[in-house]
Amino acid sequence: MAGKENRVRIIGGQWRGRKIGFPNVEGLRPTTDPIRETLFNWLQPYLSGATCLDLYAGSGALGFEAASRSAERVLMVEKDVIIIKSLRNNKDLIKADNVQLMHRSAMDFLSDKPKPTDPTFDVVFLDPPFKHNSLPECTKRLEESGLLADDALIYIECERKLDLDFLPINWRQHRSKTNGQVSYYLFQRES
Repeated sequence: MAGKENRVRIIGGQWRGRKIGFPNVEGLRPTTDPIRETLFNWLQPYLSGATCLDLYAGSGALGFEAASRSAERVLMVEKDVIIIKSLRNNKDLIKADNVQLMHRSAMDFLSDKPKPTDPTFDVVFLDPPFKHNSLPECTKRLEESGLLADDALIYIECERKLDLDFLPINWRQHRSKTNGQVSYYLFQRES
């Protein structure tokens, strides 16, 4: 429908109830409210003061939710120019000073060699567009990147039928759930 703006609501924290807009872009599928509510209940004990990475930022629903709930820093990585402009507008609108945006693809970001001053991430959100088959390579690069804290939590949202046998062997499943055609997991890294 022309002229209709897509919106998603921040569920908890300092921006609870605020709605953020996002553009109509093919493959952009925000994490639904029920899934986000479950996920952030799982993450509640870990978020305060955490450094978070949202590798496929999209609508920003996961990254802004984490920032709203006391994450110290959230880095959102997004390759689509239209989406990154929308994320910038939302960041300015809610004055999300703890959010940084990077206009790059997730794979390019993970290919960079980290500098000694780069932070490690306590929580990582991996919610790539479905059917892009990027999770196997993305998880491999993420584990090898040097960007993960020793006990990092990694959230994965994917198609229900996807077999996750490609995950690094030191990622232990902490939680999992299925909602319709979507499966979602929380893994904890063991160093």
